[in-house]
Amino acid sequence: RSHKVLLALVMLFLFAVIVLQYVCPGTECQLLRLRALSPAAAADPYRAEDETPARFVPRFNFSAGDLLRRVDFNIKGDDLIVFLHIQKTGGTTFGRHLVRNIQLEQPCECRAGQKKCTCHRPGKRETWLFSRFSTGWSCGLHADWTELTNCVPSVVDSKKEVRLRPSR
Repeated sequence: RSHKVLLALVMLFLFAVIVLQYVCPGTECQLLRLRALSPAAAADPYRAEDETPARFVPRFNFSAGDLLRRVDFNIKGDDLIVFLHIQKTGGTTFGRHLVRNIQLEQPCECRAGQKKCTCHRPGKRETWLFSRFSTGWSCGLHADWTELTNCVPSVVDSKKEVRLRPSR
């Protein structure tokens, strides 16, 4: 009888560990961190518990002016939005948002059941958006910045006559 009780307790413990891994994966589990409930812990995540200087200091490579800069996009001209998808950063959701929800004079046309959408300029048969949801994987599955800077102009310009190609 005691073996059955011990076996049941071990099985219950293992079940609890497995459930915990599904509910709270990783090492940053807020359910297990008691100090997360204290207001001091939430104040500055970069402050060490023993008040030593932080090893990581958050720093941005953009000035406030860069972050607040407004860019006018001319959908009727030659302007082109190139979406660089960085893996594991929400890029699929954001890319889908670009083709489905962006408010422009002529938004993308998306058909049910199709992954690619048509993003043409008003009155033209050329695209204003270069992303996997509009042009497919033209530059490879997860093209980085270097691949895109080499690939995008050649792909976009190949669809135009030489005299109609914009200077970039």
